[in-house]
Amino acid sequence: MTVAGGAPRVRFAPSPTGFFHVGGARTALYNLFVARRGGGEFVLRIEDTDRERSDESYTDGILSALRWIGVDWDEGPYRQSERRPLYDAAAARLVASARAYACDCTRADVEARNRDQATPGYDGHCRDRGLGPGPGRALRFRVADAGVTTVHDVVRGDVEFANSTIEDFVVVKSNGDPLFVLAVVVDDIDMGITHVIRAEEHLPTTPKAVMLWEALGGGALPVFAHLPVLVNERRQKLSKRRDRVALEDYRELGYLPEAMRNYLALLGWAPADGREVLSLEELVEEFRLEDVNKSPAFFDEKRLAHFNGLYIRALAPEEFARRAAPFLEPPRALWPADRFDASVFARLAPLVQERVATLGEVPAMVAFAFADPFEVDDASYDKAVARDPGAGEILRASADSFAGAAWDATSLKDALTSVADAAGRKLGKAQAPVRVATMGSTVGLPLFESLEVLGRERTLERIASAAARLGAAV
Repeated sequence: MTVAGGAPRVRFAPSPTGFFHVGGARTALYNLFVARRGGGEFVLRIEDTDRERSDESYTDGILSALRWIGVDWDEGPYRQSERRPLYDAAAARLVASARAYACDCTRADVEARNRDQATPGYDGHCRDRGLGPGPGRALRFRVADAGVTTVHDVVRGDVEFANSTIEDFVVVKSNGDPLFVLAVVVDDIDMGITHVIRAEEHLPTTPKAVMLWEALGGGALPVFAHLPVLVNERRQKLSKRRDRVALEDYRELGYLPEAMRNYLALLGWAPADGREVLSLEELVEEFRLEDVNKSPAFFDEKRLAHFNGLYIRALAPEEFARRAAPFLEPPRALWPADRFDASVFARLAPLVQERVATLGEVPAMVAFAFADPFEVDDASYDKAVARDPGAGEILRASADSFAGAAWDATSLKDALTSVADAAGRKLGKAQAPVRVATMGSTVGLPLFESLEVLGRERTLERIASAAARLGAAV
């Protein structure tokens, strides 16, 4: 199967053994860019040969996550578990051509023979025993004793592997299941894949893939490109045990798909002109495999959050409100469902949009308007009210001033400015106890615009409550 006119035919082949890794998402995007720019095709293949670890729920998660970041495929998803006859036939051909042989050695057998050897690994014990395939016998590929196998890699250049360092590797397990290295080559040949673009961790198995490709008569080898590893701030490879690596987690936290796509695309590559904010169409137009850097790429969550904030602020106000809506509903909401008022949120949304880095931050920003009962953060109260000797007087005077003020942000600011002047304080210092009393925290949206939305009655009730907690009369 080929694409007319020499157009690329790429494949993305994730394993459904866990949540979808951000590194896998980056790989999928690079494959997509190559396919779309070259007028080719993107094949999605689920590598589920590991029957014990594979789970269909993870497959569903992979498909959902790919669609979320804008990766669409032209064929598939194919599942290796449904293609077993192809692998069995390929294995039989390898045996018939003496490129593979049966082996009944157990792991314990191999370890016992190698106990005193300088070089670990399989020692070729069954190469010439003449065993035929059968129950309890694995199939091993017969690796040439001498010479080198060269992997021509777009990112890393030519990488040479001495054949003497590669043991006769297993292609079919003793239970009859094909190994990944055989299945992936058979699929790539059968599907006419022209470009194998994948993670750096697969590079050590690539010489085996080259050997199998040639032994199976696959014709011209595909273009190989092994992408740089993603690392954390300590320059350690991202680990699901230590780092946040699941794409689904970022979606749940309120990252925008276009921001995530843009950020992932820049992990190991950048356009020639240095631009950082690019649409999908621009990424497809600008991306070149040969420009990918082989050095490890730092997955910087702070930079990702900055990117996401830029994208949030670029949204039209009504689009921001639409995107934020799922985060304003249970279980993410910090208030009872019947307390939410869409018209109130619409008034606050422009203030929120300018200040959040993720949509997940929205509920905390607007909780003061919907929470019932309203709660004041203890640490904020202690800092801005309890420890401020003048807080009681500020609360009393602000309540008096607000009671007679016109209820708009400008008038409320003027009212509190007068209170601050009378107390010999700067406005910012006078705002702190009022902010905590009415909004529950020392940080949040602009005070006066928020009070305008909150309304006179609730504002005065909350000021009175904070003053009572302090033991001051209002």
